Amino acid sequence: MSAIRHALNTKREDDFAAWYQEVISAADMAEESGVRGCMVIKPWGYGIWERMQRLLDDRIKAAGVQNAYFPLFIPLANFEREAAHVDGFAKEMAVVTHHRLIADGKGGLIPDPEAKLEEPLVVRPTSETIIGDAMSRWIQSWRDLPLMLNQWANVVRWEMRTRMFLRTSEFLWQEGHTAHATQEDAKAETMRALEMYRAFAEEDLSLPVIAGEKPENERFPGAVETWSIEAMMQDGKALQAGTSHYLGTNFAEAANIRYQDKEGGQALAHTTSWGVSTRMVGGVIMTHGDDDGLRVPPAIAPFQVVILPMLRDKPEDEAVIDYCEGLRAAIAGQQVLGEPVRVLLDTRPGKAAAKRWDWVRKGAPIIIEVGGRDMEGGVVSLLRRDALWDLETGKPAFQNPTKDAAAQAVPALLAEIQTGLFEEARERREANIVRDIDTMEALAEFFGADRKYPGWVEVQWSKPTGEGLAKVEEQLKALRLTLRNVPMNAPPADGTCIFTGEPAVERVYVARAY
Repeated sequence: MSAIRHALNTKREDDFAAWYQEVISAADMAEESGVRGCMVIKPWGYGIWERMQRLLDDRIKAAGVQNAYFPLFIPLANFEREAAHVDGFAKEMAVVTHHRLIADGKGGLIPDPEAKLEEPLVVRPTSETIIGDAMSRWIQSWRDLPLMLNQWANVVRWEMRTRMFLRTSEFLWQEGHTAHATQEDAKAETMRALEMYRAFAEEDLSLPVIAGEKPENERFPGAVETWSIEAMMQDGKALQAGTSHYLGTNFAEAANIRYQDKEGGQALAHTTSWGVSTRMVGGVIMTHGDDDGLRVPPAIAPFQVVILPMLRDKPEDEAVIDYCEGLRAAIAGQQVLGEPVRVLLDTRPGKAAAKRWDWVRKGAPIIIEVGGRDMEGGVVSLLRRDALWDLETGKPAFQNPTKDAAAQAVPALLAEIQTGLFEEARERREANIVRDIDTMEALAEFFGADRKYPGWVEVQWSKPTGEGLAKVEEQLKALRLTLRNVPMNAPPADGTCIFTGEPAVERVYVARAY
């Protein structure tokens, strides 16, 4: 076996955080903006997000949810109506207090004291309050229910510690908001959205997740129930990849979302909210990336196949480009994962090898190189991003099918890559979940051992509340751990709670997390 010279300077096993930042840079996905906590998402990174948007938006609309848009600025009074909600977000809110600037006499600008707003405006951290205000006007009768809305937007939460895609002061997301006549209908919608997220993550992002209910201390501010999908990153940490909340009538009461029921009386609507964000892009990087850069699942790759003609600034270049154009057309005329194959013919100036490694770092699923000799022989040089290396030679594992055979093989190869990335991640997750820890001492020892990337632990617990839950939080905080979720369809509890010593009632995941 020959040594492999990888495309990145940093290896995952050496410094996962530095590796993550290098992938984003090397794959040309995003860069710092000059505004603390905000990023510029570059075309390849935004192209991946656009694919996510497209696929998830189709799923959202298939459920009868309609897209709308609501203001970026929300009156502070809207938040003050729902005490638990404002308390949960107060430390992260960005607030607008003036509407004009004036010269300060020193060559700079300052807010005009005469332009102070009568009421401060909060820059949208989430939209329950502003959408609830609209729902109170739009819902008058039981005939207006259910009302099911979604918006694609940016939000601002003033984070102290930021990391691109994973935790930024401004990020992009979708937020669904629905109102229902009954608790049963609202809870059913909460679970429908959760299942939609699970399917989206696993089928489109090849991201294996565990769906379950968040413990009381991890609920969305003001919610009755919060459910999540949790994904394991390659360093063993958990990533909350999406959430769905049953809000009961808490927000409806605060926003006065009342309707006339069939009997002529007045009733409060039951509401839900659910969302995923550009954090999912970070999840894809940390789940599928390797020491050569990003590996993009074909379903969300802006280009699934990239064709690189080897150009030499000679007259025969035109024939090579024509040959590649014929290949591009043959591939683009086929379907994979329910859509036409997205293929790019990259004719930019530059050496083919340099462009190849550019696309390797970006994670294009299939890279095809074509030179003059390939054209003469009627073949191509095909490279799969998920099987990049020949382990015996230490060189890229090129295949050399005929042009026609390559074009015909592409859909099956892409489907295989999509499934293979999921299975690889699922097997890694299952290999890194421990289920036989039954004391706090053993838990502390597991996470305190000389183990760089420890994974998750599934424990049994008694579901304490109030002061009991606060003590559990203190115990876990000392170990830099959090409760993730109570997995759905888990085996029933049959032991003792490791936190309280009382009989366990369910199982819960414990992990370090992003």
